[in-house]
Amino acid sequence: MSSQWSEEDLRRAVERLSDPERFAEAEQVVAAVAPDLQGVLVTALGAGGWFGDSHQSETLKAATIPDEDTRLTAIRALLTEETHIAMMIGVAVGWALRADLAAGSDATEEPESLI
Repeated sequence: MSSQWSEEDLRRAVERLSDPERFAEAEQVVAAVAPDLQGVLVTALGAGGWFGDSHQSETLKAATIPDEDTRLTAIRALLTEETHIAMMIGVAVGWALRADLAAGSDATEEPESLI
């Protein structure tokens, strides 16, 4: 898969997102379709097996650790991992959405490569 952007281009674009005004604008746009995007994210997480039996088992294991400090550490680690996974999938969904929008409104047209 070839990329139309260099790693440097992507790095600079990610840095620009740290501008609070720029991020607020993006947040506002996404908020309008957030319920639909949340559904896509949940579907992607489910399809990837992120919330399957293994996740349920690890959640139960963490929640039932007798020692409170160890239990809290395990739960925090699970939440951190879930957040990272959800962020990465969210970025991938956003990237795919951008590609779809760039391809135009013709649903039969194949969007450009994601990268």
